[in-house]
Amino acid sequence: MPAASDNVLLVLDLVGVFVFAISGGLVGLRARLDLFGIAVLAWVTGLGGGIIRDVFLADVPPAGVTNPWYILSVVLAGVVVVLVQPALRDLRRRNPDLRLSRIANAVKYLDAVGLAVFAVSGATKAISFGAAPLACILIGGITAVGGGAIRDVLARQVPEVLRRELYAVPALLGATLVVVADQFEMLSVLIVWLAVAVVFAIRVAAIIFDLHVPKAPHQGASS
Repeated sequence: MPAASDNVLLVLDLVGVFVFAISGGLVGLRARLDLFGIAVLAWVTGLGGGIIRDVFLADVPPAGVTNPWYILSVVLAGVVVVLVQPALRDLRRRNPDLRLSRIANAVKYLDAVGLAVFAVSGATKAISFGAAPLACILIGGITAVGGGAIRDVLARQVPEVLRRELYAVPALLGATLVVVADQFEMLSVLIVWLAVAVVFAIRVAAIIFDLHVPKAPHQGASS
């Protein structure tokens, strides 16, 4: 990667933090939490994956609690959620089912953006720290799904990564593309953004066409 890689990594992280924090806040609204609960979900969703990544890479204290740009991204996301709350409240009053459906869809597509940028940023940062190729791929995947998984646990629902359309698989694929490009000394800013686009496209296709990882035989059958 060229010298601008640090700036690219920062942009990826800030985009991921912002959109994931919004999704966390929306989940808090859907769960009818108070403002503190919404803020907590926004914070852990936006910063959770990056903090886990940094701990794995021994880059402590994590950027998510020391870099003011990351914290500012979460604050801005919280402001966005607060600003849309009146409109969502009015929508709930007029049509509760439609309101929940729209929030759920918004969370899915925001997660698709966050998943794409965090998968790539996680793998890219792991590469820059000299981690082994397999570790880079796994760290990319964990960075992508970590914050959302924590959010869902706190909201008392099964994490998206375990129950929704293809979720972790696109993240791991995007991280793999970055690692393979690095192994062939082809990793560049263009490749990074292409990997982001691939992850996002696969995730959106999974949402639209309801694509799932194959389930275990007889799943759901009574024992």
